[in-house]
Amino acid sequence: MSSAVEETQQVELAIGGMTCASCAARIERKLNKVDGVRASVNYATEKAKVAYSGAVTAEELVKVVEAAGYQASLPATETPAAAEPADPTRPLRQRLIATVVLAVPVIVLAMVPALQFTYWQWASLTLAAPVVTWAAWPFHRAAWTNLRHGTATMDTLISLGVGAAFLWSLYALFLGTAGVPGMRHGFELTIERSSGSDNLYLEVAAGVTAFILAGRYFEARAKRRSGAALRALLELGAKDVTVQRNGREERVPVEQLRIGDLFVVRPGEKIATDGVIEEGGSAVDASMLTGESVPVEVSAGDDVVGATVNVGGRLVVRASRVGADTQLAQMAKLVEEAQNGKAAAQRIADRISGVFVPVVIALAAGTLAFWLGAGAGAASALTAAVAVLIIACPCALGLATPTALLVGTGRAAQLGILIKGPEVLESTRRVDTVVLDKTGTVTTGRMSLLEVHADDRAEALRLAGALEDASEHPIARAIAAAARGELGELPAVTEFRTAEGLGVTGIVEGKAVLAGRAAFAEDWGVQLDETLRAAKTEAERNGRTPVVLASDGVARAVLVVADMVKPTSAEAVRDLRGLGLTPVLLTGDNEAAARAVAAEVGIDDVVAEVMPRDKVDVVTRLQKEGRVVAMVGDGVNDAAALARADLGVAMGTGTDVAIEAADLTLVGGDLRAAVDAIRLSRRTLGTIKGNLFWAFAYNISALPLAALGLLNPMIAGAAMAFSSVFVVANSLRLRRFRTAITGAAGGRESRAARRPAG
Repeated sequence: MSSAVEETQQVELAIGGMTCASCAARIERKLNKVDGVRASVNYATEKAKVAYSGAVTAEELVKVVEAAGYQASLPATETPAAAEPADPTRPLRQRLIATVVLAVPVIVLAMVPALQFTYWQWASLTLAAPVVTWAAWPFHRAAWTNLRHGTATMDTLISLGVGAAFLWSLYALFLGTAGVPGMRHGFELTIERSSGSDNLYLEVAAGVTAFILAGRYFEARAKRRSGAALRALLELGAKDVTVQRNGREERVPVEQLRIGDLFVVRPGEKIATDGVIEEGGSAVDASMLTGESVPVEVSAGDDVVGATVNVGGRLVVRASRVGADTQLAQMAKLVEEAQNGKAAAQRIADRISGVFVPVVIALAAGTLAFWLGAGAGAASALTAAVAVLIIACPCALGLATPTALLVGTGRAAQLGILIKGPEVLESTRRVDTVVLDKTGTVTTGRMSLLEVHADDRAEALRLAGALEDASEHPIARAIAAAARGELGELPAVTEFRTAEGLGVTGIVEGKAVLAGRAAFAEDWGVQLDETLRAAKTEAERNGRTPVVLASDGVARAVLVVADMVKPTSAEAVRDLRGLGLTPVLLTGDNEAAARAVAAEVGIDDVVAEVMPRDKVDVVTRLQKEGRVVAMVGDGVNDAAALARADLGVAMGTGTDVAIEAADLTLVGGDLRAAVDAIRLSRRTLGTIKGNLFWAFAYNISALPLAALGLLNPMIAGAAMAFSSVFVVANSLRLRRFRTAITGAAGGRESRAARRPAG
């Protein structure tokens, strides 16, 4: 008797050979038919997440996928840092370039009678043949796979349409009258029945192949970026480490580090892996983890995280987690899970193809049978049936998405906005909530000196600036930079000492100077008077960092340091509200600092003191509440949340990891560009949908004429050309998109007016 509860295992299969969303649905159905298997196939990431139990093995799951006509492989055993695979878009790019070179002359010759020389039709055949055979081979192969499994997709329709156009052209050239010297394609706009033996469709076969290949190439290029976030995350880790072994230090690759090993981290180095400090104290820049600009003070007994940076003293750390167990590896896993969990945005054409393709094939077969039964003759019956396939072939449909995407993304690039792919655009229209990371997004992400509370400001700045200039701490650098900017040269400091996590001391102009926390000053016997204590308390209440300055044992000043709000953030928040979005501030910083920033920019909803996993949870919670969430961030700690959100927007001034995980990237650090990004994305999506509507409307309206045998091939050619021109012209309207920002006085001015339109 089997156990009551069978152990459930999980595996993630890499899937190959999918050409559209219906392929993913078919693989999912095949896997779910196996007893004890629950599968989810993601077309965008080309992966299948499978939970299985019982007697099923992972190898059997691979065989199920292969039996369905696709490729599958088990997870690779090599480390995540293994070499990046070859560019999968290269074969598509080669086919596309060759197709464009060969197809353009064919289309031009067919559409411009003045260029039709004596044997032009044979030249067209010579150019079109490699396009229809070699370049369109992926469509023919997919159509054959579909046929063997009793299904049909857009690949089936493309293959049938291209093949029908080419084969009928061969019939007309060799058995009809289209091959005679001096034959011309006229433009007789009449509706009448004909045998079709003098009509060529080579431009249709070559043009459709070129257009569809272009769409597939741009899609493949966008999909390839999905793994770049993980590669960028793994690049953050240290490559080698200084380990203490047998009483001496040796440098080894980080992969050789084991749990329990002692390793040394010098100032400026990355911490190799997660561990506990055994010796030393320092400040650790954990911004890659927390997103916050203030380093964390650490000492013996404190936990540290791999890939964070030691900015202070020498540390000896005992490794507690290595490899896949580290926080960095877990963050990479969060990003991957978020990307896999994001529903694949199925293209409209693929969704409709489930009905449209079988209907067209049935209509073509029905047309052939009807005219044969009506005694119209084999030539006329075949002409009508082939006309149905040709008129249904998605010429304008192939242009609908890539042309709008090219123009829209090109215009966005001119405005400093990078859009990754069509699936991104689908989210922008539905977004109703925008989650904003605080540090580096709403604020500058750098510490700045805001206030100096002192009787003599210049004296306080000179002493504090000189002392802090000898430190590498970000707060110290902020004070030193402000002092140098206001006073110029600073005096020298001698006998400089650092008390890790507390403050610094030294001799400046013969005075014993101290700068640091209030508790540090009190340990040195320095007492704050009522005015300075009030300034310190007020700074802490607002989430800012107060630094006490004392000289010769007397408190002289309180300097207030904080991460500044960007001057354009408040305006950006107002514009986001104008788009119907509800802003939410999300940060790992403390509640007081978060509330102060939120009040300054006009945000009511604040979620503070969160870690990276918590950020993902916040986005997920909002989604479960029925909201469609856009996430705007710039740090490594935002990467998983950016991937989980319905729309991820990365600031281009942030980390590569955040940029790769996001759907949209704002090249500059101005949050107002997020408003432009959403507006332009919505406009581009609207254009794509308009293109698709007219492309299908053209097909559907012309099908009855083709089925009745009344479709003059020249009308078909002209109509197909017109539909393609219409789609291109409609897409080009996106070039006129103009960005607008709210001026200080509340009016609106065109930013484009101050730069070339491009």
